[in-house]
Amino acid sequence: MKILITAASFASKMSGLQRHALNLVRCLLQESDISALHLVIAPWQLSFVQEASLHQDARLVVHVAEMDRGSLSRNLWYYGSLPGLASQLQADVVHLSYPMPIDATAFGCPTVVTLHDLYPYEIPLNFGFPKFIFNRMVLQQCLRNVAAIACVSDSTLLRLKQYTSAGVWQKALRIYNCVEAGSARGMNPPVSELQNQRFLLCVAQHRRNKNIPLLIQTFARMLRTGQVVPDMKLVVIGIAGPETLRIRRLVSILDLAESVCFLEGVSESELQWCYTQCEAIVSPSITEGFGLPVAEALLAGCRIVCSDIPAFREVGDEQCRFVALKKNPEETLAAAIVAALNEPKRARKSLRQFSASVLAKQYLGLYRRLITSRKTIENARISASIRVAASERQPL
Repeated sequence: MKILITAASFASKMSGLQRHALNLVRCLLQESDISALHLVIAPWQLSFVQEASLHQDARLVVHVAEMDRGSLSRNLWYYGSLPGLASQLQADVVHLSYPMPIDATAFGCPTVVTLHDLYPYEIPLNFGFPKFIFNRMVLQQCLRNVAAIACVSDSTLLRLKQYTSAGVWQKALRIYNCVEAGSARGMNPPVSELQNQRFLLCVAQHRRNKNIPLLIQTFARMLRTGQVVPDMKLVVIGIAGPETLRIRRLVSILDLAESVCFLEGVSESELQWCYTQCEAIVSPSITEGFGLPVAEALLAGCRIVCSDIPAFREVGDEQCRFVALKKNPEETLAAAIVAALNEPKRARKSLRQFSASVLAKQYLGLYRRLITSRKTIENARISASIRVAASERQPL
């Protein structure tokens, strides 16, 4: 089976979407049924693919798409150039790691998209006006045209049913994000200043749904009232986004420049170091499609404080301290963090439902069903064409 995975996006540094694509590659390479695995990236993404340390496997081929970084160029490549590449590589399945516009009639094989969330509908301020309107159009176009939709959680699948028609969500199923424990070897801090430093950790892009301003305000309150030691740091790991200016302005207003550290583009080993060394991880999101930092924190044995939302409940367990943030959110979040800091660190969890060995088989099962279904449909069309041709023959 030959699989083509697309990961080309705007981001030049590691983010959740890129991590999903790389983890999908790792999953599928465990299966002997995969004869070739083609990964498509953008020219500006070469560095993090090289840093991902994908093990050497002759079946894996990385392709660099000819596109510019602008959204128009990227969208046109997906719509116009991807079908030709799939045909050239004789792919059995094309898997988009996130929604992009595609021409369904141009593909000679089934197409799958991973659906991470419904943010263009749930929280349009993540994108701003009028950009969210365009994002909704792209999302709906992709979901209508693919053969199957792999939702990363039951929460995302439920949202899909709320915002799309039956003809769309009936093509969907839930296949979790792959999350596995990082290696303890070679772990180093992303910056030397964090060595022997006590810190709270937040892993989040600078987007509205991540609720980073609330965390910063809460952290300022805790420093001011002595709920944490004066030299405690807050480390926020995530790529810049629409909220970056607002977040940095807030840090300046609260005079927290020496206490809040923003990092992006950290390696997997550096991220694992942060998980193992932090005092607690705090995720106060308003909404999520999947709780990746919560799952990774469980695997690392972190103290976890997170908002009480469906995606985090689906991933987390009794080791998580869930917080309802509707009333007095600063005070409530601060109290939860203090309570977590007074508890011992937890044992590392084993989350088999998110493991590569389990998920690879789920993906292969989906791919096989799509390939079989397409062949059945094609055979039926050929048979119908033969019958029509035969019925139109005139006797001599």
